[in-house]
Amino acid sequence: MSAAIFDLDGVLLESEQVWSAAKQELTLARGGVWSEAAERAMLGMSSTEWSRYMRDQLRVPMEPSEISAAVVELVARRYREELPLIDGADEAVRSLGARFPLGLASSSNRQIIDLVLELTGWSVLFSVTVSSEEVAHGKPAPDVYLEAVRSLEVAAASSAAIEDSGAGISSALAAGLTVVAIPNRAYPPDPEILRQADVVLDSLAQLEVTIAGLATG
Repeated sequence: MSAAIFDLDGVLLESEQVWSAAKQELTLARGGVWSEAAERAMLGMSSTEWSRYMRDQLRVPMEPSEISAAVVELVARRYREELPLIDGADEAVRSLGARFPLGLASSSNRQIIDLVLELTGWSVLFSVTVSSEEVAHGKPAPDVYLEAVRSLEVAAASSAAIEDSGAGISSALAAGLTVVAIPNRAYPPDPEILRQADVVLDSLAQLEVTIAGLATG
């Protein structure tokens, strides 16, 4: 195992609810139509994809670029007030960062990724960060992971992805990485997709030992 690549939302941050609340707030404020089905449909989408979805399916009367910017501003404001770090996230990043090159492959916008790295002090720990808005297709397509391993200059087969969602697991598998899944409790992945993960953990507390085992096994 030559590198570990983290997802952000749902793995390091309890943030899916924050994103969903921001999208719902904007949709309703601008006279659109919100539903729980829309919330799940947008999981894993890049900002380009979900902003277009909000315009076309939720009837938000704004251009996709305007929708994305407005949602990001709402999320950023909440993060500055209180960053929703998952228990053990800082310890996991710092312990693995001391042993392996780290990458981040996230559906979050670049502005949000950079803000999180600033607030946590993780900028020096992640060698590479990729937003799905910087590649052709968001998760479950493999693009964001393929770009991460390319930038890290490592082989996908010798890299581990840490994921929580069905879209993320599918993305990492399609890119050829070993997948360590920590299922999102609020938005659990489809059981059939979860079974395809190489390892399934209950929490980040088990991650360092697991990755170390993959490295030596």
